[in-house]
Amino acid sequence: MPTDSFEKTSWDWQLSQLRQQVGEWTEYEFSRFRSAIPEWPKEWSISPWLAKLLNVLFWLVVAGLLVWVIWRLWQEFRPYIYSWLRNRGNNFATNRTVEADELSVSLLLERSQQLYRQGNYREACRCLYLALLQHLHDRSIIRHQPSRTDGEYLQLLRSIVTPIQPYETLITTHEQLCFGNAEILPENYEHCQQAYREIAGLDG
Repeated sequence: MPTDSFEKTSWDWQLSQLRQQVGEWTEYEFSRFRSAIPEWPKEWSISPWLAKLLNVLFWLVVAGLLVWVIWRLWQEFRPYIYSWLRNRGNNFATNRTVEADELSVSLLLERSQQLYRQGNYREACRCLYLALLQHLHDRSIIRHQPSRTDGEYLQLLRSIVTPIQPYETLITTHEQLCFGNAEILPENYEHCQQAYREIAGLDG
């Protein structure tokens, strides 16, 4: 067998090397820290159970801080993660702008009514959402962008329009369609339809 066929390195080996280096560095720094502090009197010695308790508390604090950092990062990057997920595998997101561009608001509203009569409340609500996007585009309020998430639409609308409630109704319902497993009922459609009427009335 030629020597070129052997692996020169592997992830396991690199990981074990990293662990060893981190362990050696920690031990070195800890020994420097111990040598820097003065000797404690013998009567000040900590009992073993208290030392264990302090060790557990320390790691609990570290774990809590780590969870908090992860939570903050999730809050910050959640819109971008949703956008990436939509672009990857969600037909609702990949097709929504194309459909909204190709269909007029009146056609989308008509399709929404047909789907509602057929009992397909999910798609009926989705058509109202697409009609909203087309309405915003036609009025030059917010132009279509395939990468824009529902959260980004809401953020932009909050700084542009009042009241925001009817927009929130349509957009949050669409979020449930994409990412939730909740059943869409006739009442949900009626709320979305009422919200769209309010929007159309506000924009005249």
